[in-house]
Amino acid sequence: MLLVVDVGNTALRIGLVRHGALVATRRATTDPRATPDELEHLLDALMRLDGLSLGEVDEIAVASVVPAVTASLEAVAARRDRPLLSAHAGTIPLAVRVERPAEVGADRLVNALAAARLYGTPAVVVDFGTATTIDCVAADGAYVGGAIAPGLELGLEALAARTAKLPRIELRTPERVIGRDTVSAMQAGTIFGYQALASGLVTRARRELAAESGLPPEAVRTVMTGGLSAAPWARGVEGIEVVDPELTLKGLAILHAEVTGGEPLRLGLG
Repeated sequence: MLLVVDVGNTALRIGLVRHGALVATRRATTDPRATPDELEHLLDALMRLDGLSLGEVDEIAVASVVPAVTASLEAVAARRDRPLLSAHAGTIPLAVRVERPAEVGADRLVNALAAARLYGTPAVVVDFGTATTIDCVAADGAYVGGAIAPGLELGLEALAARTAKLPRIELRTPERVIGRDTVSAMQAGTIFGYQALASGLVTRARRELAAESGLPPEAVRTVMTGGLSAAPWARGVEGIEVVDPELTLKGLAILHAEVTGGEPLRLGLG
């Protein structure tokens, strides 16, 4: 059994891959101060929610943007004598055509790999997480860059923290843009604003990829993922063909199979 771990700045997500299928996923808050002992206990506790345990894991694959958690996970793998594959530009079987490949987040490269293998190229991936990222895969399967914007929840937290009278609000789609009270005005600006931001970035990225490939924009596949991709408001982002909240975990399973020769991920998992 393969344990795949996606360590983001806000959330840590795990998945278990058995016989080429992603059989269980769980989520917890990322704690960069967690010791190896604490991280080991957390992973085991998450697995036990599905009637499994860390002792049943044969190998581990991780995509992490939090170095302290990466180090703790490496310590856990070493203590349990389990092989660990860490995703980065040097281990992912994907050409990375940007100026500084080593600076690209592991999750962004894993998403690009998963989009290319599962949905085809050229492709644009929108990831709604702590940051909102756009990642682009050329027709030949190479990662060619993208865009990064502050995440929706990060923007809301900044509004509440940096203003005297704006409250923390529930993320709910209002009926109209013109809000008639502070909460509905904030919801309109946040929800409709981020829908427009993502839609605009997808449209432009799609157009640029299509021009480079000599294809119509409709030929560029578009995939949405990330912790907020399943939220009702995310359905308002225009131009999205596939919503796949588990894209990064699937990408780690694909990466592990291609690098180690393990059992490939079964397609069509949704």
